[in-house]
Amino acid sequence: MTERIDRGSRLIHAAPEMLYRAHLDPAAVAAWRPPAGMWAEVELFEAREGGRYRMSFVYPETPDAPRGKTTARTDTFEGRFVSLVPGRSIEEQVVFSSTDPAFAGVMTIVTTFTPVAGGTEVAVACSNVPPGISAEDHALGIASSLENLARWAEA
Repeated sequence: MTERIDRGSRLIHAAPEMLYRAHLDPAAVAAWRPPAGMWAEVELFEAREGGRYRMSFVYPETPDAPRGKTTARTDTFEGRFVSLVPGRSIEEQVVFSSTDPAFAGVMTIVTTFTPVAGGTEVAVACSNVPPGISAEDHALGIASSLENLARWAEA
């Protein structure tokens, strides 16, 4: 069995350095990272190599909202910045707070920023994705976060 890697990318009309910084500013992360229909609550954020963070994505209180991994309305996760290469790449390790073994394990997220004509190609690769996250849902979530990042950066 091969390790699953979920990927997404998007051209964003902004400089790599700006997009890199948007990943290390807790207010910016709270604004763009949660997929559509959710918001973020950042509890801890140490923007440095080896630094940790803890945040929750919160679902709305509606009957048709998806169920969270941590509580009925939240996906809480803890992360660590493994590698930071200014303007080029960020490697993170993320662990979901859940009692469901389908969400156990350490997921690695590598985000790269490649200058291209008209802006930056932002590429995200998530490896060791917990099996409780479907590839389809993850692809939609990654695309939604990148769309939010583009909207935030291009404003």
